[in-house]
Amino acid sequence: MVGTRVEENQNYTPITEPLNRPTSWVAQFVAHRTLPFLDLIALTVAFVLGYYARMVLPFFPVPRDPPALAEYIPVLIVHLVVNITFFYVTQLYHQRRVSSILDMIRSLVGTLTVGTLVTSALQEFIYKNSAFEVDYPRGMFFYIWIISFVILAFGRVSHRLLVLRWRRKGRLLDNLLIIGTGTSSHELINFIDHSPSLGFQVVGVVSNASKLLPKGKFANIPIIGHYEQLPEIIDRHQIEHVVIALPTEELGQLAKVIGYCRRGRVDIKVFPELFSLMTGEMILDDVGGKRMVSVQDIVLRGWRLSLKRGMDIVGAIFGMILFSPLMMFTSLLIKFQRNGPVFHIQQRMGMDGKPFSMIKFRSMREDADVSGPGWTVKNDPRITRLGRLMRRTSWDEMPQLINVLLGQMSLVGPRPEQPYYVREFRQRIPRYMDRHQEKAGMTGWAQVNGLRGDTSISERTRFDLWYVEHWSLWLDFKIILRTLFQIVRGGSPSAY
Repeated sequence: MVGTRVEENQNYTPITEPLNRPTSWVAQFVAHRTLPFLDLIALTVAFVLGYYARMVLPFFPVPRDPPALAEYIPVLIVHLVVNITFFYVTQLYHQRRVSSILDMIRSLVGTLTVGTLVTSALQEFIYKNSAFEVDYPRGMFFYIWIISFVILAFGRVSHRLLVLRWRRKGRLLDNLLIIGTGTSSHELINFIDHSPSLGFQVVGVVSNASKLLPKGKFANIPIIGHYEQLPEIIDRHQIEHVVIALPTEELGQLAKVIGYCRRGRVDIKVFPELFSLMTGEMILDDVGGKRMVSVQDIVLRGWRLSLKRGMDIVGAIFGMILFSPLMMFTSLLIKFQRNGPVFHIQQRMGMDGKPFSMIKFRSMREDADVSGPGWTVKNDPRITRLGRLMRRTSWDEMPQLINVLLGQMSLVGPRPEQPYYVREFRQRIPRYMDRHQEKAGMTGWAQVNGLRGDTSISERTRFDLWYVEHWSLWLDFKIILRTLFQIVRGGSPSAY
């Protein structure tokens, strides 16, 4: 299979000593131990600021003779205990490697809100008719909640950015072992190689002893042993994470391989090739004591479809009203720069494989397509000077708000391709047409992850399928925010 061939090298010697990991104990301590202490400091500072804000800010009645700050110390103790406990229970101290900062902030808002409400009720229940009873007014409650969120969010975002910086520089890496030499293993190695912020160091690949010799490399990663040698390999190389990515024909050995990997606190994940063929969310179910995987339908229906359509209509109308002056100005610039049409209308493939006419601001010369469909590449001579700026910031896509309003596209979804390319891609990319189960979008999950322009179609398809399978209103909102953030930063480097 293409891309999964093992390169044999008779001079290659399997690794006998662990790789030196450039992770300092300081980085490990800061990354994994300091977050609760930062939260305690942030919550305490926010409580004190909330107390004084109540007496300074005019949004609530200013008290004439408020209790001293010291009288609120018992309430502060409840506030700290409740919120830190809630943060722990809701796994806010379990730092997911692939969750975004927006997801982290959303979880923080919900947990902090519940914690602050519980604090208000609990302190009154505990301290009522006691020496510690004190008035806890709504104004102070509100200020503490707002200020706590701001300081906590700032501290957690700063902590997250520091950890990501250390990972990218190779100072905070966890040893990862990949088991299997199939397509899934190759995809996983490429993904980790292009995602240094995950903080993984791939120590090696383990193969099937009856199939391959351990004298070579797989996707430029050394093969360091066979399945039966896993206990020794995990101990010797201080493996912390194991991903089992067995080819479909070797799934019968899955239970045995998992047994070999059970060593201490090693994190074990399974990624067999079989799962990559399934469309939809998979849920582990129990039927009469038998464990089964339920594959759910992914097509939007009912209220979910209506909700997404409602968001599209509101967003399209709002965007056309808000940006109409700038869009008119852009039309004049295009007209003055070169005589010819302002808009470029092109056939694209939409939902259920149905073609539609997609509208864009013209960013290329009029004769750009005379020789047939052509992929846009870096420094493409067909692009005008104004067009280069528009494509860099995706401003040329703004007329597609009309397509959204007409129901041909959505604000968020897989980007549509020309029918010529769709016919080509569907022949060589598995499940490519599954991305057409939803409406095409002005922006998408693949685009905000840097997959634009002349980038891998297979990777783009994988991200598009993930979006289709995991759609939610929050995900659409997050993609729109990330798109706007990219535009403010000057656009995606791969947009040309």
